[in-house]
Amino acid sequence: MRQGCISLGDIQCGECHRTIPHSERYLAVDEEGDVEVEKGKTVHYCVECAVQKGYAYYKEEKGERTLTFFPQPQY
Repeated sequence: MRQGCISLGDIQCGECHRTIPHSERYLAVDEEGDVEVEKGKTVHYCVECAVQKGYAYYKEEKGERTLTFFPQPQY
């Protein structure tokens, strides 16, 4: 399960291992073996790593670029 969160300054990214600064967004996702599952070990990702892993993406809407952690729609 994906959960978009805001850091209190004591969260570390599970991919790049940098500390996510206070008030910066990050993603908490349940994974098992690098695969997203409903219940599993919770891993935290900074925005950059979440985008690289495909858990987040930017979309254009009404002339604005918005970050979303929702799964990308399959058309």
